[in-house]
Amino acid sequence: MRDTDYMKQLRIVFFGTPDFAVASLEKLVTSGMQVVAVVTAPDKPAGRGLQIMESPVKRFALGHKLPLLQPTNLKNPDFIAQLRSYNADIQVVIAFRMLPEIVWNMPPLGTINLHASLLPQYRGAAPINWAIINGEKITGVSTFKLKHEVDTGDILLQKEIQIEEDDDAGKLHDKLMMEGAKLMLATIENIQNGTYNVIPQLINEHIRLAPKIHTEDCFIDWNQSGKDILNRIRGLSPYPGAMTRINSKLFKLYKSEFIPLPISEDKPGKVLIRSNKMYVVCKDGLINILYLQMEGKKRMETAEFLRGHQQFIP
Repeated sequence: MRDTDYMKQLRIVFFGTPDFAVASLEKLVTSGMQVVAVVTAPDKPAGRGLQIMESPVKRFALGHKLPLLQPTNLKNPDFIAQLRSYNADIQVVIAFRMLPEIVWNMPPLGTINLHASLLPQYRGAAPINWAIINGEKITGVSTFKLKHEVDTGDILLQKEIQIEEDDDAGKLHDKLMMEGAKLMLATIENIQNGTYNVIPQLINEHIRLAPKIHTEDCFIDWNQSGKDILNRIRGLSPYPGAMTRINSKLFKLYKSEFIPLPISEDKPGKVLIRSNKMYVVCKDGLINILYLQMEGKKRMETAEFLRGHQQFIP
């Protein structure tokens, strides 16, 4: 597509909240793009002391003296009027709540989203987690134009990323964050130059979704294969953490390794302590727990935990 009306520097309003969004905002700003305003979540209390916390996007915006909006209601007439006053050509939204149509359809070039998957695969709130949990070897980032249904708009650009065996959700998040920033810049440059293509998302029976992670998704089923358990632990680390109960205590498991073994007489889920190491029996071997956290305690290496807390292990 060629759109000669927009062979100029675009006026961009950026929507985002967490670190994942900051990388793209920083890339746009440092590359000389005209970000005329930033929209982020209102400040909220967090942590044990419930101190008021600013979002990472807000901190970046303030540090670069960018006009900042923090609406509590995205349909509020005052917010809509203020947003419209920036005369944006295009909006960018990354890791932000759902936008009403009056917002995403406001600028003439619409609103562009960055999603941490190769759409249409892994539409939803937790694409990074589910890609690892499901044992994928390849994922990626996609830019696309927003429309009514979540994560369904026409694709602009995509970039594949390899999922390495030692990647957990945290490592993969950081890889996709940086590649996503480069992809978003390339997308805006293409639109700004007036040359870009849109590719409709094609749906088939092999599409996997990425719904929000709930507590029940975090509990490990020790009757599963070691490979599946390992992927769940990786896919939920460092947040929210794969969980299990040992001797009635709740544990989060952050890193492990799988040791394939012939079928054991021990019941899946049984904990074995050997040479200051903790193993849990699964369907086809043992899971060696390397990093864990017992409820009420800090995260630590298993060997360190066993030196001071072995009384909690049966």
